[in-house]
Amino acid sequence: FQNDALFPWLTARENVAFALRLRGVAPAERARRADELLALVKLADAGDKCIWELSGGMRQRVGLARALAAEPEFLLLDEPLGALDALTRERMQTTLLDLWTASDVGVLMVTHGIEEALVLATRIVVLAPGPGRVVQTFEPGFSRRYASGEAIRTIKADPAFAAARGELTDAIFEGEAA
Repeated sequence: FQNDALFPWLTARENVAFALRLRGVAPAERARRADELLALVKLADAGDKCIWELSGGMRQRVGLARALAAEPEFLLLDEPLGALDALTRERMQTTLLDLWTASDVGVLMVTHGIEEALVLATRIVVLAPGPGRVVQTFEPGFSRRYASGEAIRTIKADPAFAAARGELTDAIFEGEAA
């Protein structure tokens, strides 16, 4: 979602419903399901807004809702939270963790956000610049703690989280130096 692929002539609801239409979902069910998905990404009141009326972060969330409408087995996310302000980013981290906990959708996410990677990932692969050399692989486990009921803010306040952030940062700098 680094650059959205939404239809600018459609509303947010219509963009989400488009994926449902491709799946053969009946019109009344499409509208209901599109509204559910918009609510899931915290855009319940934006269904009737045209895409050009939405901020970049709101457009990213519409794109996520549309991707989820397709009921994929696997999602590829490129900087999905990059354009969001800090508060919305944390809310969307919670939403993504809730979605991933409740479903069996596989996710590969590219991010430059160290804390985002630590909170969301079950595995982190640090790549060196250039042709995809793996510098280090981490399995932080913080997303499992969230799934067990621990709040994201509590996880981020844990000294173990700070230590993991330091290790990951060191690996990134090591990769850049290589």
